[in-house]
Amino acid sequence: MEQGATGHAPVLLGEVLEALAVRRDGCYLDATLGRGGHAAAILERLGEEGKLLAVDRDPEAIRAGRRRFAGDQRVSIARGNFAELEHIAREAGFAAGFDGMLVDLGVSSPQLDDPQRGFSFLRDGPLDMRMDPESGDSAAAWLARAGEDEISRVLRDFGEERHARRIARAILRARDEAPIETTGRLAAVIAAAIPGRPEPGKHPATRSFQAIRIHVNQELAALDAVLQQSLALLAAGGRLCVISFHSLEDRRVKRFIRRHAEVAEPWRGLPEVPPHARPRLRAVGKAVRASEAEVAANPRARSAVLRVAEKVAA
Repeated sequence: MEQGATGHAPVLLGEVLEALAVRRDGCYLDATLGRGGHAAAILERLGEEGKLLAVDRDPEAIRAGRRRFAGDQRVSIARGNFAELEHIAREAGFAAGFDGMLVDLGVSSPQLDDPQRGFSFLRDGPLDMRMDPESGDSAAAWLARAGEDEISRVLRDFGEERHARRIARAILRARDEAPIETTGRLAAVIAAAIPGRPEPGKHPATRSFQAIRIHVNQELAALDAVLQQSLALLAAGGRLCVISFHSLEDRRVKRFIRRHAEVAEPWRGLPEVPPHARPRLRAVGKAVRASEAEVAANPRARSAVLRVAEKVAA
């Protein structure tokens, strides 16, 4: 997640660069280009022989990246969902064997700050929430047809919202009166449905907006896919860096690294372990969080968690 026009560096920039250990002649993959902050820093450390593939599903990010890196022959920019990275890399002319790859999850500041994208309840706008506004159903379209059980499940599973059932019923009642088509109206419906006092410092719609966004974009399924593909995309010794912004993502990343850093079941403890069951990753350090100084400069970095793994030789 990057800040927009404020001029601040992208989240955990120094920590990411240290973890990637960028080589001048290396080949790197930025699976979430955003506005190019991490990509630009990687390029500063690459020599003329180095290469970078930058991917994003958001057409605005692609346009901004092509403007920012126009003329730099080391950069290839490709539009697509990082759930399909192996295909995207092949189409862009990159064989497997990246020396490092970065996956910066969540919503970028330009997306959050644009009311027309519908990610935030802070300013009223169309209820969209799609990372790629040219693909799939918007949040408004989904809420217009989803049943109470489905809405409740999404809010509970993806937002950890304890009032999920109550909110789902309120949404159905509200849409019977008129379609829910704006962020402001949805936020008001949710706020009115939650009993008691809101959590200090947190808008009552925060968890529900997160849950709906995750569902609309199928974010957790895409994360699972990109993690699995990293095993094929990385060269031996290549580093995987993942920045997550909530516990649902971070738990998945943590478990993935742990699972592939161990001998697979049922071979654990046996004297002979076949190649397919041997560890494929090595965890590098512990989870890293933004410093107090970074959080003070960029409050959206507060929830960021970086985990790093290295692919081990087969």
